[in-house]
Amino acid sequence: MAIDFTLAPEHEEIRGRVRSFIQETVIPAMSGVEEGDRDAYLRTIFELRGRAKAEGLWLPHMPKEWGGMGLGHVELAMVQSEAAKTRIGPWVLNCQAPDEGNMHTLLHWADAEQKEKYLRPLLDGTKMSCFAMTEPEVAGSDPTLIRTEAVKDGDEWVINGHKWFISNARRASFAILIARTEKDVPEGSRGANTAFLVDLPNPGWKDVREVETMHGSTGHSEIVIEDLRLPDSAVLGGRGNGHRLGQYRLGPARLAHCMRWISQAETALDMMVDRALNRYSHGSLLAEKQGVQWLIADSAMELYQCKLMVLHAASKIDKGEDFRTEVSMAKHFVAGSLNRIVDRAIQVHGALGYSTDTPLASMFQHARWARFADGADEIHQMRIAERTIAAYQATGSTSAATGGLPL
Repeated sequence: MAIDFTLAPEHEEIRGRVRSFIQETVIPAMSGVEEGDRDAYLRTIFELRGRAKAEGLWLPHMPKEWGGMGLGHVELAMVQSEAAKTRIGPWVLNCQAPDEGNMHTLLHWADAEQKEKYLRPLLDGTKMSCFAMTEPEVAGSDPTLIRTEAVKDGDEWVINGHKWFISNARRASFAILIARTEKDVPEGSRGANTAFLVDLPNPGWKDVREVETMHGSTGHSEIVIEDLRLPDSAVLGGRGNGHRLGQYRLGPARLAHCMRWISQAETALDMMVDRALNRYSHGSLLAEKQGVQWLIADSAMELYQCKLMVLHAASKIDKGEDFRTEVSMAKHFVAGSLNRIVDRAIQVHGALGYSTDTPLASMFQHARWARFADGADEIHQMRIAERTIAAYQATGSTSAATGGLPL
């Protein structure tokens, strides 16, 4: 089995253009915006989005027939990693979460009318969306426990429930809402939920608050749903398919997060090495001290593993193979590595790294979120273990659960 992650010349050219656009256009433009000037901030983003469209760097994750760049997941990995060199990069290219995952979902699950009403504006960059699944009363990692309930009333559905950590809710023009519709399906079954499209604002959708996290208000809202009425046409992907739809959405979305986290980890490693080469202490540069060298070496090795895992998982998606185990492994490992690498970078920077004079403190706060976003570490470990055991039971070997690689 040949494994070759060498990019074709045309894709290498795209990576170069994305890198140049982010470094030479996006970062300088955003650095000129004064902190707190929201109008200038939004105006600059819209201007940069226009430039991205003009330069053919718009929607790297979508098919060409829908106005995208038509990249596979391996090629997308290099675009996402370049874009994420700055927090605003994915927004400029219109490949940011949660809209990116919702675009994939609508492309696969929506009917023609729904695509025109909901997908098309996302692709044009004229609307934003959110995905409402997580609830405070039950484990967010187990959607079979969802309590938000949709009850049929004639030609309409009446929905009541409670959601939270709904990213982008206050900016969204619509939501993909997951609710339980099948009462006769036992709890724990995967056929009880249905996805609905909800136009926002809506009187039945009550925005309670924006949840404060360890790095402040971040656009994650708590929502109370009271007697929200929707027509049958609002059902997305068919009745009882909410769990399948959610899992379809989360697989590639998890890997896209990994692609962006790799960029942040690489930035932290670059900063660590730069600091070590320029900080003198106790008779030598930090780069000459064995303890600091070990921090750098461990980080370099982990980043190498992260890149290989993401590229291999992406290649399996592109080939249409079962990628669930590889994506779970990548999501778990990359999230953990991001935390460890940023933490080491802070350590090498000392008090400066703990301050807000560098981006490391903010990066570390965001990195901690990565270990439970889109599935907590322990859930991915459980699934990886289940599939490893199943592979051994089926074949007498665990090889299939460790990438199915030829060694």
